[in-house]
Amino acid sequence: MKILNNFWGILKGTYKDWSARDLGTEAASLAYSAIFSIPGLLIIVIWITGIFFGEEAVRGEITKLIGSMMGKDVGKSLEEMVIGGMVDKKNVVMKIIGIVTLVFGATSLFFQFQKSLNKLWDVTAAPKKAWEKYLLDRANSLGMIVVIAFLLLITLLLSSFIGLANDWVIRRFGLETLIFVNIINIVVGLLVTLFLFAAMFKILPDVELQWKSVWVGAAVTAALFTLGKYILTFYFDKFNPSSSFGTAGTIILLLLWINYSFQIIFFGAEFTKVYTKTMGHKLKPSKHAKWSPQTVPEEDAKEVVSGIEASHDTANNSANKTANDTMV
Repeated sequence: MKILNNFWGILKGTYKDWSARDLGTEAASLAYSAIFSIPGLLIIVIWITGIFFGEEAVRGEITKLIGSMMGKDVGKSLEEMVIGGMVDKKNVVMKIIGIVTLVFGATSLFFQFQKSLNKLWDVTAAPKKAWEKYLLDRANSLGMIVVIAFLLLITLLLSSFIGLANDWVIRRFGLETLIFVNIINIVVGLLVTLFLFAAMFKILPDVELQWKSVWVGAAVTAALFTLGKYILTFYFDKFNPSSSFGTAGTIILLLLWINYSFQIIFFGAEFTKVYTKTMGHKLKPSKHAKWSPQTVPEEDAKEVVSGIEASHDTANNSANKTANDTMV
C-alpha cells in the first residue's frame, strides 16, 4: 500500500510540474525540427541495419511500421522522402558531402531534444571549451542514432524468429497462434521502447543519473508511449484529423504524431526527475553543465520540482545522516 501511495504522490507531482512548464511549445518546436531531420535519421538507420538485412528490406519494414501507426499515406510519403534523400554512391565527392549533411541533419533533432531535456532538469551547459562540448553533444546524438539502428536490428531479428517459429508451430501442431504472436509482438515493442527511452534519459541530458532511476522512468515512459500509440492510431484512423488539410495532410499528421509523442516523453522525463528527487537518488550536473533553475510563471512556481532542489535535498539528507551517525 505504501508503494502505491508513493507512486501516486510521484505521479501527482509529475503532472503538476509537467503542466507548469511550457513543454507544449518545446514539443511543437521539436516536431517542426523533426520534419527536416527524420529523412536523414531514417537513411542512416537504413544504412546500418541494411548491412545485415538489405536496405530495401529494412526500408520496407520501416514503411510498414510507420504505416501501421500513422496510415499508409504517411508511410509511403516517408519512404519517398528517404528514397529522394539517398546519397549518390558513385560520385565520391557528392557521397562525402551527402553523408556529412545527413549526419548533421539527423543529429540536429537529438541536439535540440537535449536542450529541451536540460531545461526540464534545470541545468544548462557550462563547458570550459565550447567546441569540445559541441562535438560531444553531436557524438551523443549520433550515438542515439546507432542505438536506434541497433534496436531496429534486434526487432527485425526477433520478428523473423517469431515468424519462423509461428510457421513451424502451425505446420507441426495445426494450432492458431495469432493472439499469442500479437502478445509477443506487443511485449517486444514495449521492451524496445524501454531500452530506447533508457538510453535517451541516460545519454542526452547534462545530468548524472543512477541507472535505478533511469530504468523506472524509462519503464513508465514506455508504458505511456505504448498506450498512447494505440490511442493515437485509433484516433487518427477513425477521425482522420488531417483530412481538412488536403495534400498537406500527411505532413500535418506527422507533425501531430511527433508533437504528441514528445509530450509523452517529456512527461516520462519529468516523472524520472520527480522519482529521483522523492527517492533521494544521486543527481548532479555533468562536468560540462551547471544548475540553472528555469523561469516559470509566478502562479506555477510552487508546482515546479527543480533538479537543484533534488540535489540539495539529497545533500541535506546525507549531511543530516552523517551528523546523526557522529552523535551516536
